[in-house]
Amino acid sequence: MPPADDHPQHHNHNPPHGNNSGNAAAASQLQHHPPAPSLPWRCGSVATMGIVGLLCRGFLSGLSNLEVNGMDNFLRLLDERRSVEGRERGLITVSNHVSVLDDPLLWGSLPLSYMFNPDNLRWSLASHDLAFPNKTLSLFFSLGQTLPCHRLAHSPHGGLFQPTMTQAIRLLSRAPFAKPPPPAEKAPAVDSRDIPDPFSSAALTYTTNGHDSFPAPAAWLSRRHAWVHIFPEGKVHQKDDRTMRYFKWGVARLILESEPCPDVVPMWVEGPDQIMHESRTFPRFLPRVGKTVNVTFGDKVDTDAVFGDLRARWRRLKERYDGGDTLEVGVLNDGLKHAKEAVELRKECTMRVRNEVLKVRRARGLPDEDPKVGLVETWALEGPGQEGKKKDDSWVKDV
Repeated sequence: MPPADDHPQHHNHNPPHGNNSGNAAAASQLQHHPPAPSLPWRCGSVATMGIVGLLCRGFLSGLSNLEVNGMDNFLRLLDERRSVEGRERGLITVSNHVSVLDDPLLWGSLPLSYMFNPDNLRWSLASHDLAFPNKTLSLFFSLGQTLPCHRLAHSPHGGLFQPTMTQAIRLLSRAPFAKPPPPAEKAPAVDSRDIPDPFSSAALTYTTNGHDSFPAPAAWLSRRHAWVHIFPEGKVHQKDDRTMRYFKWGVARLILESEPCPDVVPMWVEGPDQIMHESRTFPRFLPRVGKTVNVTFGDKVDTDAVFGDLRARWRRLKERYDGGDTLEVGVLNDGLKHAKEAVELRKECTMRVRNEVLKVRRARGLPDEDPKVGLVETWALEGPGQEGKKKDDSWVKDV
Protein backbone atom coordinates (compact mmCIF):
# COMPACT_ATOMS: atom_id res chain seq x y z
CA MET A 1 0.00 0.00 0.00
CA PRO A 2 1.19 3.57 -0.61
CA PRO A 3 2.15 5.49 2.52
CA ALA A 4 -0.76 7.36 4.08
CA ASP A 5 -1.00 11.12 3.67
CA ASP A 6 2.16 11.29 1.55
CA HIS A 7 4.47 10.90 4.59
CA PRO A 8 8.09 10.28 3.60
CA GLN A 9 9.71 7.51 5.54
CA HIS A 10 12.48 9.41 7.25
CA HIS A 11 12.46 10.15 10.94
CA ASN A 12 13.14 13.84 11.25
CA HIS A 13 11.65 15.91 14.07
CA ASN A 14 10.54 19.44 14.70
CA PRO A 15 12.78 21.09 17.29
CA PRO A 16 11.15 21.67 20.67
CA HIS A 17 9.94 25.10 21.65
CA GLY A 18 10.49 27.16 24.76
CA ASN A 19 13.00 29.51 26.35
CA ASN A 20 15.48 26.72 27.20
CA SER A 21 15.10 24.75 24.00
CA GLY A 22 17.81 26.35 21.85
CA ASN A 23 20.46 23.70 22.41
CA ALA A 24 17.94 20.88 22.06
CA ALA A 25 16.61 22.40 18.84
CA ALA A 26 20.10 22.68 17.41
CA ALA A 27 20.86 19.09 18.38
CA SER A 28 17.59 17.89 16.85
CA GLN A 29 18.23 19.73 13.60
CA LEU A 30 21.78 18.35 13.43
CA GLN A 31 20.60 14.80 14.11
CA HIS A 32 17.62 14.72 11.81
CA HIS A 33 18.66 17.26 9.18
CA PRO A 34 22.40 16.71 8.60
CA PRO A 35 24.21 19.50 6.74
CA ALA A 36 24.86 17.51 3.55
CA PRO A 37 25.10 13.99 2.13
CA SER A 38 28.36 12.10 2.57
CA LEU A 39 31.49 13.24 0.71
CA PRO A 40 31.45 10.23 -1.69
CA TRP A 41 27.81 10.94 -2.53
CA ARG A 42 28.52 14.62 -3.11
CA CYS A 43 31.50 13.75 -5.34
CA GLY A 44 29.31 11.35 -7.31
CA SER A 45 26.68 14.03 -7.78
CA VAL A 46 29.27 16.61 -8.88
CA ALA A 47 30.67 14.13 -11.41
CA THR A 48 27.25 13.09 -12.71
CA MET A 49 25.86 16.60 -13.05
CA GLY A 50 29.10 18.00 -14.46
CA ILE A 51 29.77 15.28 -17.04
CA VAL A 52 26.19 15.23 -18.29
CA GLY A 53 26.28 19.04 -18.48
CA LEU A 54 29.52 18.95 -20.48
CA LEU A 55 28.09 16.41 -22.91
CA CYS A 56 24.97 18.52 -23.42
CA ARG A 57 27.04 21.67 -23.85
CA GLY A 58 29.27 19.92 -26.36
CA PHE A 59 26.29 18.70 -28.37
CA LEU A 60 24.59 22.09 -28.39
CA SER A 61 27.75 24.05 -29.22
CA GLY A 62 29.48 21.60 -31.56
CA LEU A 63 26.69 19.67 -33.29
CA SER A 64 23.79 22.13 -33.10
CA ASN A 65 23.13 25.83 -33.50
CA LEU A 66 22.44 27.17 -29.99
CA GLU A 67 20.57 30.42 -29.42
CA VAL A 68 19.91 31.68 -25.87
CA ASN A 69 17.80 34.65 -24.81
CA GLY A 70 17.43 36.21 -21.36
CA MET A 71 20.40 34.32 -19.91
CA ASP A 72 22.00 37.31 -18.15
CA ASN A 73 19.09 37.91 -15.78
CA PHE A 74 18.82 34.20 -15.02
CA LEU A 75 22.52 33.89 -14.24
CA ARG A 76 22.27 36.88 -11.91
CA LEU A 77 19.52 35.03 -10.08
CA LEU A 78 21.67 31.89 -9.82
CA ASP A 79 24.58 33.98 -8.57
CA GLU A 80 22.38 35.41 -5.82
CA ARG A 81 21.53 31.84 -4.81
CA ARG A 82 25.11 30.53 -4.77
CA SER A 83 25.32 30.64 -0.98
CA VAL A 84 22.89 28.04 0.37
CA GLU A 85 22.82 29.70 3.79
CA GLY A 86 21.91 33.04 2.23
CA ARG A 87 18.90 31.81 0.27
CA GLU A 88 15.53 33.09 1.41
CA ARG A 89 13.28 31.14 -0.98
CA GLY A 90 13.29 28.34 -3.52
CA LEU A 91 13.29 28.63 -7.31
CA ILE A 92 10.91 27.08 -9.82
CA THR A 93 11.62 27.11 -13.54
CA VAL A 94 8.76 26.01 -15.77
CA SER A 95 8.69 25.43 -19.52
CA ASN A 96 7.02 23.72 -22.42
CA HIS A 97 8.05 20.13 -23.17
CA VAL A 98 8.97 19.29 -26.77
CA SER A 99 11.25 16.23 -26.64
CA VAL A 100 12.56 13.41 -24.49
CA LEU A 101 15.91 15.26 -24.43
CA ASP A 102 14.63 18.57 -23.03
CA ASP A 103 16.11 17.69 -19.67
CA PRO A 104 19.10 17.57 -19.45
CA LEU A 105 19.81 19.04 -22.90
CA LEU A 106 18.49 22.53 -22.27
CA TRP A 107 20.79 22.95 -19.22
CA GLY A 108 23.73 22.60 -21.60
CA SER A 109 22.96 26.23 -22.40
CA LEU A 110 24.41 27.27 -19.01
CA PRO A 111 28.07 28.38 -18.85
CA LEU A 112 30.51 25.62 -17.90
CA SER A 113 31.31 27.28 -14.57
CA TYR A 114 27.79 26.53 -13.33
CA MET A 115 27.76 22.82 -14.16
CA PHE A 116 29.81 21.45 -11.26
CA ASN A 117 27.86 22.93 -8.36
CA PRO A 118 24.88 20.62 -7.69
CA ASP A 119 23.78 22.73 -4.72
CA ASN A 120 22.89 25.47 -7.22
CA LEU A 121 21.55 23.29 -10.05
CA ARG A 122 18.08 22.06 -10.82
CA TRP A 123 16.14 19.15 -9.40
CA SER A 124 13.67 17.51 -11.75
CA LEU A 125 11.06 14.76 -11.83
CA ALA A 126 11.32 11.66 -14.02
CA SER A 127 9.12 8.61 -14.55
CA HIS A 128 9.65 5.94 -11.92
CA ASP A 129 9.25 3.06 -14.39
CA LEU A 130 11.50 4.56 -17.09
CA ALA A 131 14.30 6.24 -15.15
CA PHE A 132 14.34 4.06 -12.01
CA PRO A 133 13.76 0.47 -13.20
CA ASN A 134 16.87 -0.97 -11.49
CA LYS A 135 19.51 -0.10 -8.92
CA THR A 136 22.09 1.18 -11.43
CA LEU A 137 19.79 3.64 -13.19
CA SER A 138 18.21 4.63 -9.87
CA LEU A 139 21.64 5.55 -8.53
CA PHE A 140 22.54 7.48 -11.69
CA PHE A 141 19.35 9.54 -11.73
CA SER A 142 19.46 10.14 -7.98
CA LEU A 143 23.01 11.46 -8.28
CA GLY A 144 21.71 13.56 -11.17
CA GLN A 145 19.19 15.26 -8.85
CA THR A 146 16.12 13.59 -10.30
CA LEU A 147 13.12 12.47 -8.26
CA PRO A 148 11.08 9.34 -9.12
CA CYS A 149 7.54 10.22 -10.15
CA HIS A 150 4.83 7.62 -10.77
CA ARG A 151 2.72 8.19 -13.88
CA LEU A 152 -0.95 7.73 -13.01
CA ALA A 153 -1.65 6.04 -16.35
CA HIS A 154 0.97 3.40 -15.53
CA SER A 155 0.90 3.09 -11.74
CA PRO A 156 -1.68 3.15 -8.93
CA HIS A 157 0.84 5.16 -6.91
CA GLY A 158 0.79 8.14 -9.28
CA GLY A 159 -1.10 11.38 -9.11
CA LEU A 160 -1.00 14.80 -7.55
CA PHE A 161 -0.46 13.65 -3.96
CA GLN A 162 2.32 11.08 -4.33
CA PRO A 163 5.26 11.28 -1.88
CA THR A 164 7.66 12.70 -4.49
CA MET A 165 5.52 15.84 -4.63
CA THR A 166 6.09 16.18 -0.88
CA GLN A 167 9.84 15.97 -1.50
CA ALA A 168 9.66 18.63 -4.24
CA ILE A 169 7.69 21.00 -2.01
CA ARG A 170 10.19 20.48 0.82
CA LEU A 171 13.16 21.05 -1.48
CA LEU A 172 11.68 24.46 -2.25
CA SER A 173 11.18 25.15 1.45
CA ARG A 174 13.43 24.89 4.48
CA ALA A 175 13.87 22.18 7.12
CA PRO A 176 12.80 21.06 9.68
CA PHE A 177 9.50 19.68 8.43
CA ALA A 178 8.20 16.67 10.27
CA LYS A 179 6.81 15.93 13.70
CA PRO A 180 8.16 12.95 15.68
CA PRO A 181 6.71 9.61 14.53
CA PRO A 182 4.91 7.41 17.07
CA PRO A 183 7.36 5.16 18.96
CA ALA A 184 5.92 2.01 17.40
CA GLU A 185 6.18 3.32 13.83
CA LYS A 186 8.45 1.26 11.61
CA ALA A 187 9.79 2.03 8.17
CA PRO A 188 8.43 -0.27 5.44
CA ALA A 189 10.47 -3.10 4.06
CA VAL A 190 12.45 -2.16 0.97
CA ASP A 191 13.25 -4.15 -2.13
CA SER A 192 16.44 -4.56 -4.14
CA ARG A 193 16.06 -1.04 -5.56
CA ASP A 194 16.93 0.48 -2.19
CA ILE A 195 19.50 3.16 -3.09
CA PRO A 196 20.08 5.42 -0.06
CA ASP A 197 23.51 6.97 0.27
CA PRO A 198 25.57 3.86 1.08
CA PHE A 199 28.41 5.92 2.56
CA SER A 200 26.43 7.69 5.27
CA SER A 201 25.16 6.45 8.62
CA ALA A 202 22.54 9.19 8.54
CA ALA A 203 21.06 8.37 5.12
CA LEU A 204 17.41 9.48 5.34
CA THR A 205 15.01 7.99 2.87
CA TYR A 206 11.44 8.04 1.66
CA THR A 207 9.32 5.55 -0.22
CA THR A 208 7.19 6.17 -3.30
CA ASN A 209 5.05 3.04 -3.03
CA GLY A 210 5.58 1.52 0.41
CA HIS A 211 8.25 -0.92 -0.84
CA ASP A 212 11.05 1.00 -2.56
CA SER A 213 13.41 3.46 -0.92
CA PHE A 214 15.10 6.60 -2.23
CA PRO A 215 17.29 9.29 -0.67
CA ALA A 216 15.16 12.08 0.78
CA PRO A 217 17.07 15.13 -0.49
CA ALA A 218 14.92 17.62 1.40
CA ALA A 219 16.31 16.21 4.67
CA TRP A 220 19.75 17.73 4.00
CA LEU A 221 20.24 21.34 5.05
CA SER A 222 22.32 21.99 1.91
CA ARG A 223 19.21 21.33 -0.18
CA ARG A 224 17.02 23.99 1.43
CA HIS A 225 15.35 26.51 -0.86
CA ALA A 226 16.50 24.47 -3.86
CA TRP A 227 15.78 24.90 -7.57
CA VAL A 228 13.12 22.63 -9.07
CA HIS A 229 12.35 22.50 -12.80
CA ILE A 230 8.99 21.22 -13.95
CA PHE A 231 7.30 20.48 -17.28
CA PRO A 232 3.62 21.01 -16.39
CA GLU A 233 2.35 19.43 -19.61
CA GLY A 234 3.54 16.12 -18.18
CA LYS A 235 4.11 14.75 -21.69
CA VAL A 236 6.22 15.59 -24.68
CA HIS A 237 4.05 17.54 -27.11
CA GLN A 238 5.15 18.27 -30.67
CA LYS A 239 2.90 20.31 -32.94
CA ASP A 240 3.68 22.54 -35.89
CA ASP A 241 1.93 25.58 -34.38
CA ARG A 242 3.90 25.10 -31.11
CA THR A 243 0.84 25.19 -28.90
CA MET A 244 1.07 23.53 -25.50
CA ARG A 245 -1.11 20.88 -23.93
CA TYR A 246 -3.05 21.71 -20.79
CA PHE A 247 -0.95 22.08 -17.64
CA LYS A 248 -1.30 19.57 -14.83
CA TRP A 249 -1.84 20.77 -11.28
CA GLY A 250 1.44 19.65 -9.70
CA VAL A 251 3.00 23.06 -10.36
CA ALA A 252 0.18 24.64 -8.35
CA ARG A 253 1.08 22.52 -5.33
CA LEU A 254 4.70 23.70 -5.57
CA ILE A 255 3.65 27.36 -5.60
CA LEU A 256 0.81 27.23 -3.05
CA GLU A 257 2.41 24.96 -0.44
CA SER A 258 6.12 25.83 -0.45
CA GLU A 259 7.25 28.24 2.27
CA PRO A 260 7.85 30.98 1.45
CA CYS A 261 6.58 31.33 -2.11
CA PRO A 262 9.43 30.35 -4.46
CA ASP A 263 10.76 32.57 -7.19
CA VAL A 264 9.26 31.54 -10.54
CA VAL A 265 11.03 31.88 -13.90
CA PRO A 266 9.08 30.86 -17.04
CA MET A 267 10.98 29.49 -20.02
CA TRP A 268 10.36 28.63 -23.65
CA VAL A 269 12.21 25.93 -25.57
CA GLU A 270 12.33 25.34 -29.33
CA GLY A 271 14.42 22.94 -31.37
CA PRO A 272 14.88 19.75 -29.32
CA ASP A 273 11.80 18.40 -31.09
CA GLN A 274 13.81 18.49 -34.32
CA ILE A 275 16.69 16.66 -32.65
CA MET A 276 14.44 13.86 -31.36
CA HIS A 277 11.12 14.10 -33.17
CA GLU A 278 8.66 11.35 -32.33
CA SER A 279 8.25 10.57 -36.04
CA ARG A 280 11.98 9.81 -36.46
CA THR A 281 12.99 6.57 -38.14
CA PHE A 282 16.14 4.43 -37.98
CA PRO A 283 18.44 5.03 -36.20
CA ARG A 284 15.72 6.14 -33.82
CA PHE A 285 17.94 6.19 -30.75
CA LEU A 286 20.41 8.71 -32.21
CA PRO A 287 19.79 12.47 -31.85
CA ARG A 288 19.83 14.43 -35.11
CA VAL A 289 22.62 16.97 -35.56
CA GLY A 290 22.70 20.35 -37.26
CA LYS A 291 19.41 21.59 -35.75
CA THR A 292 18.78 25.01 -34.18
CA VAL A 293 17.95 25.01 -30.47
CA ASN A 294 16.57 28.13 -28.82
CA VAL A 295 16.32 28.46 -25.02
CA THR A 296 14.56 31.60 -23.77
CA PHE A 297 14.55 32.56 -20.08
CA GLY A 298 11.71 34.87 -19.10
CA ASP A 299 11.89 37.49 -16.38
CA LYS A 300 11.38 36.46 -12.78
CA VAL A 301 7.68 36.60 -11.99
CA ASP A 302 6.36 39.12 -9.45
CA THR A 303 4.98 36.32 -7.27
CA ASP A 304 3.24 38.67 -4.84
CA ALA A 305 1.24 40.22 -7.66
CA VAL A 306 0.55 37.01 -9.58
CA PHE A 307 0.14 34.41 -6.81
CA GLY A 308 -0.21 36.42 -3.58
CA ASP A 309 -4.01 36.33 -3.46
CA LEU A 310 -4.07 32.60 -4.22
CA ARG A 311 -1.59 31.82 -1.43
CA ALA A 312 -3.66 33.92 0.99
CA ARG A 313 -6.75 31.91 0.08
CA TRP A 314 -4.74 28.70 0.53
CA ARG A 315 -3.65 29.75 4.01
CA ARG A 316 -7.26 30.42 4.98
CA LEU A 317 -8.25 27.05 3.57
CA LYS A 318 -5.56 25.29 5.61
CA GLU A 319 -6.80 26.97 8.78
CA ARG A 320 -10.28 25.69 8.03
CA TYR A 321 -9.35 22.09 7.23
CA ASP A 322 -6.39 21.19 9.43
CA GLY A 323 -8.59 20.85 12.51
CA GLY A 324 -6.13 22.71 14.70
CA ASP A 325 -3.42 20.12 14.05
CA THR A 326 -0.64 21.84 12.11
CA LEU A 327 0.19 19.72 9.08
CA GLU A 328 3.75 19.00 8.03
CA VAL A 329 5.08 20.81 4.98
CA GLY A 330 3.91 19.02 1.83
CA VAL A 331 1.36 16.84 3.63
CA LEU A 332 -2.39 17.27 3.10
CA ASN A 333 -5.50 15.81 4.66
CA ASP A 334 -8.50 14.75 2.59
CA GLY A 335 -10.15 18.15 2.83
CA LEU A 336 -7.13 19.98 1.47
CA LYS A 337 -6.76 17.38 -1.26
CA HIS A 338 -10.30 17.21 -2.56
CA ALA A 339 -12.40 20.13 -1.28
CA LYS A 340 -13.99 22.11 -4.11
CA GLU A 341 -12.18 25.31 -3.15
CA ALA A 342 -8.82 23.51 -3.05
CA VAL A 343 -9.44 22.10 -6.53
CA GLU A 344 -10.44 25.51 -7.87
CA LEU A 345 -7.37 27.12 -6.35
CA ARG A 346 -5.09 24.64 -8.09
CA LYS A 347 -6.87 25.18 -11.39
CA GLU A 348 -6.53 28.95 -11.14
CA CYS A 349 -2.90 28.82 -10.03
CA THR A 350 -1.99 26.42 -12.85
CA MET A 351 -3.62 28.68 -15.43
CA ARG A 352 -1.69 31.68 -14.13
CA VAL A 353 1.56 29.71 -14.47
CA ARG A 354 0.59 28.85 -18.03
CA ASN A 355 -0.03 32.53 -18.77
CA GLU A 356 3.50 33.37 -17.61
CA VAL A 357 4.96 30.76 -19.99
CA LEU A 358 2.74 32.13 -22.78
CA LYS A 359 4.29 35.58 -22.25
CA VAL A 360 7.71 34.11 -23.08
CA ARG A 361 6.20 32.26 -26.05
CA ARG A 362 4.72 35.54 -27.27
CA ALA A 363 8.11 37.25 -26.90
CA ARG A 364 9.45 34.71 -29.39
CA GLY A 365 7.11 36.17 -32.01
CA LEU A 366 4.58 33.36 -31.95
CA PRO A 367 0.89 34.25 -32.25
CA ASP A 368 -1.42 33.92 -29.27
CA GLU A 369 -2.91 30.50 -28.66
CA ASP A 370 -6.61 29.81 -28.79
CA PRO A 371 -7.52 29.98 -25.05
CA LYS A 372 -9.33 26.66 -25.37
CA VAL A 373 -6.07 24.75 -25.81
CA GLY A 374 -5.29 25.38 -22.16
CA LEU A 375 -8.31 23.32 -21.06
CA VAL A 376 -8.16 19.61 -20.35
CA GLU A 377 -11.47 19.14 -22.14
CA THR A 378 -9.94 20.34 -25.41
CA TRP A 379 -7.24 17.69 -25.32
CA ALA A 380 -9.79 14.92 -25.21
CA LEU A 381 -10.00 15.65 -28.95
CA GLU A 382 -6.53 14.16 -29.38
CA GLY A 383 -8.22 10.79 -29.45
CA PRO A 384 -7.60 7.62 -27.44
CA GLY A 385 -4.19 6.24 -26.57
CA GLN A 386 -1.25 7.63 -24.63
CA GLU A 387 1.40 8.13 -27.31
CA GLY A 388 2.07 8.61 -31.01
CA LYS A 389 0.42 10.74 -33.65
CA LYS A 390 -2.95 12.24 -32.70
CA LYS A 391 -5.99 13.28 -34.69
CA ASP A 392 -4.89 16.93 -34.57
CA ASP A 393 -1.53 15.98 -36.21
CA SER A 394 0.37 16.47 -32.97
CA TRP A 395 2.82 13.92 -31.61
CA VAL A 396 2.71 12.92 -27.95
CA LYS A 397 5.17 10.95 -25.85
CA ASP A 398 4.31 9.92 -22.30
CA VAL A 399 7.47 10.47 -20.23
